[in-house]
Amino acid sequence: MLASIARKMVCLTQVGSGVRLKHTIYALSSGFGKCGVAVIRISGPEARVALTRMCKRLPLPRQAVLKKIKDPETDEILDHGLVLWFPGPASFTGEDCCELQVHGGSAVLASIFTALSKLENYRPAEPGEFTRRAFYSGKFDLTSVEGLADLINAETEYQRKQAVIQMNGALYEMYSDWRSILSKCLANVEAYIDFEEDQDIESSILNSAKRDIKELHAAIQKHLADGCRGERLRSGVNMTIAGAPNVGKSSLLNFLSKKPTAIVSDIPGTTRDIVKTDLDIGGYPVNVRDTAGLRKDTSDVVELEGINRARAALDETDLILVVLDAQIVASASNLQTAMINISSYIDSLGVPALRDVMGSRPYSSVRKCIVIVNKMDLIVDKALMQALKLEFGDGLCLISCKTKEGMDEMMQSLSSCLKELCGNPSSENPCFTQPRHRYCLEETCNALARFSSYTDAEVDLAAQEMRNALYSLGKITGHVTIEDILDIIFKEFCIGK
Repeated sequence: MLASIARKMVCLTQVGSGVRLKHTIYALSSGFGKCGVAVIRISGPEARVALTRMCKRLPLPRQAVLKKIKDPETDEILDHGLVLWFPGPASFTGEDCCELQVHGGSAVLASIFTALSKLENYRPAEPGEFTRRAFYSGKFDLTSVEGLADLINAETEYQRKQAVIQMNGALYEMYSDWRSILSKCLANVEAYIDFEEDQDIESSILNSAKRDIKELHAAIQKHLADGCRGERLRSGVNMTIAGAPNVGKSSLLNFLSKKPTAIVSDIPGTTRDIVKTDLDIGGYPVNVRDTAGLRKDTSDVVELEGINRARAALDETDLILVVLDAQIVASASNLQTAMINISSYIDSLGVPALRDVMGSRPYSSVRKCIVIVNKMDLIVDKALMQALKLEFGDGLCLISCKTKEGMDEMMQSLSSCLKELCGNPSSENPCFTQPRHRYCLEETCNALARFSSYTDAEVDLAAQEMRNALYSLGKITGHVTIEDILDIIFKEFCIGK
């Protein structure tokens, strides 16, 4: 059985000692397009050859030196640039590496790439290949690799923070600690199985393993029950603006995006399809969708399709902004009637998702809905509105898209809600960020649950579930993996990283 498990697992700890790959690779590591300085990265067993043949001398490690860069065959000067030498293993990839910092013109780069192609066993790098070699050399685990990719793609401050925390190994350390606990428990259980009858192995060792597994199972379950915060922060919060026609949904979108993203008019049904844009609100990534006005009294086929799409979008969103006309609330004679008017308005939209999320109030314990009362500039006596605001707190915002009244308070409420949905990244309590992390953690939990279901007489079967859990947990960091997983992860990188 153990031999079968060993064959199934590809242990990258063995690879961590270093893999000498045949080819030396090169690529533009800085951005594409004309620029003042471009960085060409070279990595592999023959990296020093590029410097000795194209610059005539190997510089001291990690010291920038100005050199003439020449064609290795014709000796023609191609450019003048800074050259850096990073002998392995003290390099990004763990291999011998060098960098050529040259002028960023397309002709200069083309000539240098042509020159590099003339060197034996040199070839252009594939997307993510430098990072992949760093992974093989033990410089990164898979979660750190994913963190690096997320850092490159980060567009907001909190995305950057989460990516740096993951790249620096916070998830790796947590999962490695869990693997150590599992490995120790498995070793004790296997000792109990192998030596119980021959030697004095106390039965308490099995009880101790069960206790540790129970605590570990609870810790992983708690980690899983984070409300998808890390995944949501990585991919962006899906926020949908909904409401009846002509309540100011598109005007609100234009305010949030700080440009005329959507067409605004007094004609009901102007917005017919979903208008999408990506925003940075308080450092959080938000995928905003403005939807068609929701109403039941239209026979326009195109508008009806837009309404159906709006309802479908509301079923899949993380945060809903329900926009209504302030005059609907102001017509009430008292606070209770005003609350009934809001509830009736929401029911009139015909979207079950809104009623489910909001419950009996415009806010809920998970803050997935905010009521936006627009057109406050039309209200003279605002006492009732203020009373309503006191009743519902951050779950209701009083604004005017026309005069910008209440916009600062609305943005504060939005930021507070986004913080609840995404959390505040920290090294002490890191969140997983990928669907594959969740899948492997769920696999681990299921295996541990099956372990706990076995009796002492079935300890052989219980031990196998511990091996399954160890295997699933190891897939996250790359202690065990398969090439298909690596291909998916590394193809997301740009060439040169």
